[in-house]
Amino acid sequence: MTKDFSSWTLDRIRDEGSAMNWMEERRFDWVPLAASAIDRLINAQTFLLITDRKREWFARYILSRLNRYDGERPLLPIVSLGTVFPFIDKLQDEEQMSVLEDMLSLSFPAGYTFFYIGKGSDPRSQIAKCKENSFVWLLDEYKQNSFHLDSKDENLDIKLIQLITLFDKSIDAILFSEVDMQSAL
Repeated sequence: MTKDFSSWTLDRIRDEGSAMNWMEERRFDWVPLAASAIDRLINAQTFLLITDRKREWFARYILSRLNRYDGERPLLPIVSLGTVFPFIDKLQDEEQMSVLEDMLSLSFPAGYTFFYIGKGSDPRSQIAKCKENSFVWLLDEYKQNSFHLDSKDENLDIKLIQLITLFDKSIDAILFSEVDMQSAL
């Protein structure tokens, strides 16, 4: 019998013990965002990963974590936008963004989702903010349909790793039919 995604998420948070207590209340923000993102991901949309400069290390971690080459699940369509388009720091206006979107639409005909992690004030965040269905983890900014974190939190790096671990486990649970995410969509 499958569990609903919200209950399953709460169980995973509690399994982690006190280290992840902070997430128990935040799951109400997390569940619909994660469910929607995973739905797009498993339905062949490519995720284009973007981070602010300070979290570029985390982008490399995400790519290696979500696409482990262990044969336990299929590889996921997640790539770094900087690899596909190395000029992301040169985008300055809507016209340039439109040219990028045209190229991405041709490159990813099944669709794409921006996955941004970083400060809301970083110019790179504008790439993800301009597309409605982006999966966004914003630091120091509250925005509807995004997950908020505090850049001054001394445990921020740990929380980021915990979140991507939870996201990774959620992908497995959904792919292997352990949970029903339809109630969360």
